[in-house]
Amino acid sequence: MPAQKPTPPPTSASASDPHGFGGVSHGYAPDGPPSTPPPVPLEDIVRDLVDDTKQTVQAELALLEARGALASHGVKWASAWGFVAACALLVALLAVAFGAILVLAPHVGPLLATLIVVAALIGLAGFAGWRAKRSAGDVKLALRSDLSPQGSDD
Repeated sequence: MPAQKPTPPPTSASASDPHGFGGVSHGYAPDGPPSTPPPVPLEDIVRDLVDDTKQTVQAELALLEARGALASHGVKWASAWGFVAACALLVALLAVAFGAILVLAPHVGPLLATLIVVAALIGLAGFAGWRAKRSAGDVKLALRSDLSPQGSDD
């Protein structure tokens, strides 16, 4: 089947529109090439650039402020609930220590039972302090600007 060119629909040409396009070019330029728009002055381009930059900076600052407020809210409630958890843990450890003394007292006597429990709690506190120091060192390392192992610790 040979390829056929589509035939345009018949148009009625009027005196004001001799080509019959009704002022629409349909991809052609019946009235000649389109006129080029006048160039935009450099001062308008710079003013638009400054305005856009100013709006971008304001939006970024608003975003940072909102993120800061969200982080502040989260830290506030996390620390409050963490304090409640720490208090509950302290009471639970006191109960465990008192119970351990009561269990050991009939076997080794009340004074030695107290000393055993105190020594165990001091050992636990020492281990926890050592782990906390290591974790603080990791945070310190992460916040250093120079991550190379050389140089002094800040």
